Amino acid sequence: MPYAYDLKDLRLFKAVAKARNLAAGAATLNMTASLASYRLKSLEYTAGCPLFVRGPRGMTLTPAGEAMAKHVDVLFTNLHAMHEEVGAHAQELHGKVRLLANSSALHGFIIPSVARFLAANSRVDVEIQEMASEDIAGYIREGEADIGVFAGQVDDPDLVCELYAMDRLVCVTPPAHPLVQRSRASLKDILDNDFVCRDLASSNTQFLLERAVEIGKPVKARVYAHDFAAVMHLVSAGVGVALVPMSVAEPALRDGRVGAVSLLDHWAFRELHLVMKRVPAQAELVHQFATILMHDPLVVTTRSSTHWA
Repeated sequence: MPYAYDLKDLRLFKAVAKARNLAAGAATLNMTASLASYRLKSLEYTAGCPLFVRGPRGMTLTPAGEAMAKHVDVLFTNLHAMHEEVGAHAQELHGKVRLLANSSALHGFIIPSVARFLAANSRVDVEIQEMASEDIAGYIREGEADIGVFAGQVDDPDLVCELYAMDRLVCVTPPAHPLVQRSRASLKDILDNDFVCRDLASSNTQFLLERAVEIGKPVKARVYAHDFAAVMHLVSAGVGVALVPMSVAEPALRDGRVGAVSLLDHWAFRELHLVMKRVPAQAELVHQFATILMHDPLVVTTRSSTHWA
């Protein structure tokens, strides 16, 4: 059967049981007493019975709490042993991984995965470079980089190419912009508006400029921003609209800071693929890093058809 115990709640349980006082136990975890009380009640709900007797002299464990305390001690001992054993394998990895990615993949998905990998592997460095999708496979083939993530596919016997994530480009707008009244629009129509763009070296901006040339309309860029966070801030302030990956837009959309319009253009829906040499240099390191990227929960979710339903 599935269990819904949260490790933070169990750590709090241990701290309060040791201190015999809610505020004192919460303080050891830098937690307020009110939050600690809520979390302990949630833990008791999950357990299905009271774990503490709350009295004027503090908090003592019920028989169920005593049983839980015994098992929690074993659990954290085993967790520590697991971390030490797995960490010994991680410490064997050392070297540098060279990663190329287009703008959508890099800013929408990759950075959190890289952060977790580097935190767990202190002897590994990662060199990241943003690059246009059409150039990435060639760099991997020539050994100029170890792993690439790009929009599109490649058919090459020397390369392994796997579906990494699915994303789509959307037009983000200020919350009250007239375009928000339309659920879908083509880039041809959207180009009549002022744009907020990434810097000219960005693959995102280069992609937008190329599509505009195909359409035969200019991009009326009011400002070129250094990253997507700046782009989203400028859009929310009413400077203009922007073409961004949905993975980048989602936090601002949830907060109501921007609106979004789906694009009718066929290229808006993007399949991002991970590519590397079939027999890479530093094979173990590259394969482990690729596995981290491929199994990030956010990335895995996008590969489900129901995510885009």
